[in-house]
Amino acid sequence: MSAGPKVVVIGAGFGGLAAAVRLQARGFAVTLVDKRDAPGGRAYVYRDAGFAFDGGPTVVTAPFLLEELFALAGRRMEEHLELVPVDPFYRIRFHDGRVFDYTGDAERMAAEVAKFSPRDVDGYRRFVEESQKIFAVGFEELGDVPFSRARDMLKIVPQMIRLRSHLSVWGLVCKYIKDDALRVVMSFHPLLVGGNPFTTTSIYTLIAYLERKWGVWFAKGGTGAIVQALVDLFVSLGGTMELGVAAEEILVEGRKVTGVRLAGGRTLPAEIVVSNGDAPATYKRLLPASARKKYTDEKIDRMRYSMSLFVSYFGTKRQYPDLAHHTILLGPRYRELLDDIFDRKVLAPDFSLYLHAPTRTDPSLAPPGCENFYVLSPVPHLESGDDWSKRGPEYQETIFAYLEKSGIPELRANLVTSRFITPDTFAGELASEKGAAFSIQPVLTQSAWFRFHNKSEEVDGLYLVGAGTHPGAGLPGVLSSAKVVDRLIADVAGTGNARDPIAGTHAG
Repeated sequence: MSAGPKVVVIGAGFGGLAAAVRLQARGFAVTLVDKRDAPGGRAYVYRDAGFAFDGGPTVVTAPFLLEELFALAGRRMEEHLELVPVDPFYRIRFHDGRVFDYTGDAERMAAEVAKFSPRDVDGYRRFVEESQKIFAVGFEELGDVPFSRARDMLKIVPQMIRLRSHLSVWGLVCKYIKDDALRVVMSFHPLLVGGNPFTTTSIYTLIAYLERKWGVWFAKGGTGAIVQALVDLFVSLGGTMELGVAAEEILVEGRKVTGVRLAGGRTLPAEIVVSNGDAPATYKRLLPASARKKYTDEKIDRMRYSMSLFVSYFGTKRQYPDLAHHTILLGPRYRELLDDIFDRKVLAPDFSLYLHAPTRTDPSLAPPGCENFYVLSPVPHLESGDDWSKRGPEYQETIFAYLEKSGIPELRANLVTSRFITPDTFAGELASEKGAAFSIQPVLTQSAWFRFHNKSEEVDGLYLVGAGTHPGAGLPGVLSSAKVVDRLIADVAGTGNARDPIAGTHAG
């Protein structure tokens, strides 16, 4: 065990794990607590009948952020974790049957664009160039730096104006692409981080270039293998992990955190607390109201929250080799469906789905001859008022019937096991405000300095990582939030960046 200052990290999701590894490697004495019986947070693994279902993130990009964590301990990620490329990145199937294979290869992508609209090939290439410019600023320059003060935001305003950050993702795409179907293909990425393409700031078009630069990957053993590798790394560095233990209150004296009170009354003293819990819930449920001046319940309630998700995990005794690893099944409506989900907050009779078939890449995730699936439908968060205890089973049945017509014939006849999660799961097990799957939306007025700060303004010694903080949701965003917190704490503790041997090298 390290003899350094005591740190308690709340939540063993990717943000909490990455922060715990970084701080333990820096010489702090870190205890990581999580209320679930296994680590991972949204990346929890469900197991049944020989199937292993990744509960949450399935798209791995910017793998250097994982490599950095192992390098902190003088190790190579490849010795602990095997990542394999996914090709195509996504197979996008339109309601009329047309298919677009989305890849990282420039010429293949130009050919796919030409299948839909030859006149848009040049515009597509110019869009990628614009995405690269936004990526260079939004991710490489600003993705892992703090936005703790208003002047941090003011410094980048000229760049944001030049890059047209006031436009939505959809608005920027429409500057370059004329075909409606291709506009959908080039604008769906914000949905991967909880945003509506029609309202999310165009900064998030950087995802398109991020994927092209570093690819889309899958870990052998599933996303759960990444979680376990980070747990093993943390423990090998001397960190302490406690599972099945809920944090009930962040203890404060004056303006300084002093520890964390756990369910049952036990207290973990700490000089620093890092919360990987949902940022709004961290303030509303863990920090005493007397310690909050900025983040009152009223302010938190007024924020704009991401959609939620209905996710069904199921295994079949038959295989479907024609399916891609990632398939996006688009329904008949795009903008109108997103209006229902984000604005009207009604559960629509139609849907668009993301279908994950990890056994295309790693057959070990299912018994021999079987197939492992995860199908996700974006749905409104809990302000919709839906009773998911009743809607859940019938919604899953509707999705299964649709999938039988869209690539998984005789699904129900070959079903071995199934389960699902709903907005209630996000609100309950994951303590996410309003059951939102990605915390607050990535609109311009909730980005960078306007997002939850990584260093709390309310009390000293409290830091936040995860989807609701800067830079945002998604695996690269969450891992980068831990990097931001590491830098902030290092500045306060005076430990510098000596333990970050490859920081900054990713730009090459």
